[in-house]
Amino acid sequence: MSVIVNIYYRGKNGAARAFAEEMTASGTVDRIRAEEGNERYEYFFPMSDPETVLLIDRWHDEAAIDAHHASPMMSVIARLREKYDLRMTVEKFVEAPDTDAEKDARFIRK
Repeated sequence: MSVIVNIYYRGKNGAARAFAEEMTASGTVDRIRAEEGNERYEYFFPMSDPETVLLIDRWHDEAAIDAHHASPMMSVIARLREKYDLRMTVEKFVEAPDTDAEKDARFIRK
């Protein structure tokens, strides 16, 4: 069962987007994606809020998240959050088995 963490980074004057761009350009995102148990690490930009960036962060399990939190990547992320003076809101979800996949399939265009 994967664990999905949505992190909303909020800043001013484009700071959240600049943070995401530096995370990517510096190779930090690639290093996080290469960590054991990482299944997804991707930024999105809400159309209705130019000062927010959404990170969808998916891990194999809680142990993988704990290892990530203990890794050197966290000090890099913390330094950049401070640099861009960002605030965060976090949502955490545990993936549930999809028991309604057949019912839902009619609504999904592939």
